Amino acid sequence: MDRTQGQPEPMERPAAVPATSGTSGAPAPAAPAPVARIVTLTTGDFTLTVNPVDGSEIEPRRPGTGGTAPAKRGAADRIARDAAARPPVLPGPAVPTPPLLARDEERERLVRLLGRGRSVRLTGPAGSGRTALLDAVAAACAGLAPDGVVRLSGYGHQQPGELLHALYAAVYEASVERPDRTQLLTRVRDIGAIVLLDDLEMGGAPLDELLRATPECAYLLATTPDTRAPSDDSHLEEVFLGGLGRAECLELLETGTGRPLTEEETAWAGDLRFASEGLPLRFVQAAALLRQRDERNLAASDDEDDEPGVFEERQRNAAFTPLPTLAEGAAPAELLASRVSESARAALRIACALGGELPHHAHLPALVGDTHADAAVAELLGCGLLTPVGTRYRLAAGVARQLEEAGFGDTEAEEARTAARHYAWWTGHASVTPERVAAEADAVLAALAGADVVAAVLLARTAAPAFAASRHWEAWERVLRSGAEAARKAGEVAEQAYFHHELGVLALCEGRLDRARAELEASIGLRGALADKRGTVAGRRALALVTDREKAGVEVSPPLRLEAPVAAADAVTAVVPAVAATAKTPALPALPAFPALPAAPAASAAPTTPMAPVVPVIGRPTAAPTTLSEVFEDAFPLDPKPTVAAAPAAPSAPPAPRARTLRKPVVLAAAGALAAVVLGTVVGLALTGSDDAETPAGGTGGPAASSTPTPGQGVPNTSGNDPAPDPGTPAPDASEPVAPEAGSSPDPNQPSRTPSRKPQTPATRTPATTNPKPPTSDPDPDPTPPTTTPPATPTPTPTPTPTPTAGPVGSPTAT
Repeated sequence: MDRTQGQPEPMERPAAVPATSGTSGAPAPAAPAPVARIVTLTTGDFTLTVNPVDGSEIEPRRPGTGGTAPAKRGAADRIARDAAARPPVLPGPAVPTPPLLARDEERERLVRLLGRGRSVRLTGPAGSGRTALLDAVAAACAGLAPDGVVRLSGYGHQQPGELLHALYAAVYEASVERPDRTQLLTRVRDIGAIVLLDDLEMGGAPLDELLRATPECAYLLATTPDTRAPSDDSHLEEVFLGGLGRAECLELLETGTGRPLTEEETAWAGDLRFASEGLPLRFVQAAALLRQRDERNLAASDDEDDEPGVFEERQRNAAFTPLPTLAEGAAPAELLASRVSESARAALRIACALGGELPHHAHLPALVGDTHADAAVAELLGCGLLTPVGTRYRLAAGVARQLEEAGFGDTEAEEARTAARHYAWWTGHASVTPERVAAEADAVLAALAGADVVAAVLLARTAAPAFAASRHWEAWERVLRSGAEAARKAGEVAEQAYFHHELGVLALCEGRLDRARAELEASIGLRGALADKRGTVAGRRALALVTDREKAGVEVSPPLRLEAPVAAADAVTAVVPAVAATAKTPALPALPAFPALPAAPAASAAPTTPMAPVVPVIGRPTAAPTTLSEVFEDAFPLDPKPTVAAAPAAPSAPPAPRARTLRKPVVLAAAGALAAVVLGTVVGLALTGSDDAETPAGGTGGPAASSTPTPGQGVPNTSGNDPAPDPGTPAPDASEPVAPEAGSSPDPNQPSRTPSRKPQTPATRTPATTNPKPPTSDPDPDPTPPTTTPPATPTPTPTPTPTPTAGPVGSPTAT
């Protein structure tokens, strides 16, 4: 399908063709092509150049340019600005304005509250006359605020950003600047005006943000009851606008018809008031129905007075048009549309295709095909089918639904396509200013939504630069997103790259760096595939600005502070309370007692200190010790690794939780050492007696002479290859690490069978210094200090006993 099918190009409507001179055979010069609108704007720290041909270019703002707040508008400029914010004057006979009835009390209250600086929320259903009341309040509050009265339209705005920019543009003289968010909030804070915001559609947090940003402004917010309510902290006064009374409804109906009502019409008006709850819009439409009825009856009476011709056959007693029914009066759109002109009905079909938006009356002759179609707007407005919204007109509340039910929406696709192609030509014409395009933003967006993909790409491509130059960036973003989607569906890769580039530039101007990077990278990729070097360079320049802003916005991490390590003795006293404060289990009470041991050397306490915080994390049982082995284990935590609670040798039952209490460490250590020595000696003698079958009978001194195992004998004994007693008996388990072949004291380096019996080192050191008999009766607790850190404690005797003892303990087998 040709993308330009049925759509005139800009060159088809030249402004003027220069006259040819000279030779008749010389070809006539071609019409000059329209000059592209290149607009340069300042936004924040950037300078934006809007180029409709190659795409927008963005660069950092030069130092010394911009950044200063512009001057505020004078009184004359404010009057002109207020007139531009109203709907345009329609061609043809002037439409009479309905009077404002029964609203004096509300008007006086609103003027009084606004004069005190209070903000008011005016709530009323659609068709209750909110706009007419705002006009009366604006006239009464003209000289109350230093910056005058500002009229804004909140239709279609769900966030306060665009409303703040509209307020800024209405007060300040800034035609080539769109401030960033920081500058905007700073400048609107100084605005002191009475803001009349009609058709408000937001509430809650967005409304609170709008009110907080302009503390010197007094707002009159006109909205419907179904709009989200403001928050409790907004401090807004509430004024509800209801329907009219019976007398006011009859007066409005008589004013609209221009004559007194008959008794039948009065009764019909009373029923209509009950059905419509007294809404003024319904009686404006009812007055239009009565005027149409009078015109039809008048035409019928004129025909009745004329004498018929010879060959004319006509019914002599023609019936007059009766009053509309109550249902037709409550939903009069279909009946009213059937009695208007053909141009007006064509305009209604266009409005239904555009979602209720009626184009400017200057576009209707081109869209309808009738040179006098611009007068149809006044006709529809007089019938109550249109209502003013900002600077344009829309279908009144409920009219679009009634017309669609009557069949006016059957040609919706065709009408939307026609409107899209017309606006594509119009927005791209060089004689059309960006401000005129911004005034038609809602109609353009509606045509873009209903058009096919080819017409949508063409319209978005021509309308996007105009919205950007007019600083209407919310419409700019919507057009770009719709155009990118339409280009993707149509397969227009070059246009899709353009839309992504513009979206990236827009996001960069608004400070959304992540979105800007994503859009620009997509644009660079598409243009790289098309070998578009110029577009790729422009995209990379914008992407470099994104990178610079990201680097400038990264927070510098605090410098790393390295502190000197604390001493070992201080670590014991400082770390243990911290663990007790953070851990769920109480701190180990035996740790502070280590420095108090009489025989513990200073070197042995240092390695134990850093392991103190790990003890509560292991999850050791907190029940009171029931056996001597547990007492010895609590007093001498040799191994800091969590092998203590890994798997007990033969647990009879899970230990109950116990509370650690302070005990006498020295007594407990002595008792534990004594129990270990006795048990180890008994088991060693028993194992030696069982394996002495090959030993001579008088060899009782053999075990005594070889009580200290040699290094060659200690290794195989630890491996567990020799016969061992039954593991079910608790006594052999306690002395299992002792080597049975050597017949010496128990070996502490075999935790594979009894991992909870770690402190066995005293049993090996005691036979090294004494005879085999003394270990069974020597209660000397000297072996206690070496059990704390066996690898770091030297042997007190010249025998090689510490070699096998320290080796296996530090080996992975011991763990």
